[in-house]
Amino acid sequence: MNEFLIGLQFLTRISIVKQTIWTEESFGKSVKYFPLVGAVLGMCYAVPLFLFIYFTDVQIPIFTAALAFFLTVILTGGIHCDGLMDTADGLFSGRERDKMLEIMKDSRAGAFGVVSLVTVATLEISAMAELVKSSPVIFCMAIYAVPIIGRLAMVLAISIFPYARPEGIGKAFSKYATPKTFLIALIIALLLLLPLYIIVNETAVVIAISLLAAMIFALYFGRYATKKLGGLTGDIYGAVEMLAEVLVMIVFLFAEIFWIN
Repeated sequence: MNEFLIGLQFLTRISIVKQTIWTEESFGKSVKYFPLVGAVLGMCYAVPLFLFIYFTDVQIPIFTAALAFFLTVILTGGIHCDGLMDTADGLFSGRERDKMLEIMKDSRAGAFGVVSLVTVATLEISAMAELVKSSPVIFCMAIYAVPIIGRLAMVLAISIFPYARPEGIGKAFSKYATPKTFLIALIIALLLLLPLYIIVNETAVVIAISLLAAMIFALYFGRYATKKLGGLTGDIYGAVEMLAEVLVMIVFLFAEIFWIN
């Protein structure tokens, strides 16, 4: 439980029990609970958005989607947005490895970072708006599932690829994460996603495709970044999570349009 609370406090703005002293081991071992952190966030997104959709009768889908994105930023503190921007600034800079790592560590946002965040946010908000119009129920199910699968993709990247820096916040994650860590996280994620299948049977295939797509993406993106940097960083973990979320949302959208309906 302590490791879960550490992960929850680090990845979100939700602090059930405030902890100021973290050991490297407990911090690193919190990785396997990242999908559970995603489920907490998913519930915090899905419940108020369901009520909002119910009372507005799906009259303002674009605003609803923008509100959903705003909730993700508020409840996570924008930690994954920051990771995405720093990753884009570094990897797309065309510099040598050491310079890329230096750019990613710089707190200032560059052009590549801004463009990447705007592009990803536009894709996600657009996909959510279309999903709200097509099926509010599937939208709420997706908004719950997306943070679970996104953080599972992050666990896979942490467990498989080495850490690029000699030290850093993400070093503890990489040090204590193994393929067994991912297996535990996968089991947790599947259990958390099971209620969606009970609500709508057709979502079983959608969830399976989403999981497969997110894991393949995490592997390929992790491999690409490792070739460039010799490993991953905390920023890249955040980028993997955010990009996987967008991918899963798009999978849900196209599944709703072409199959569930």
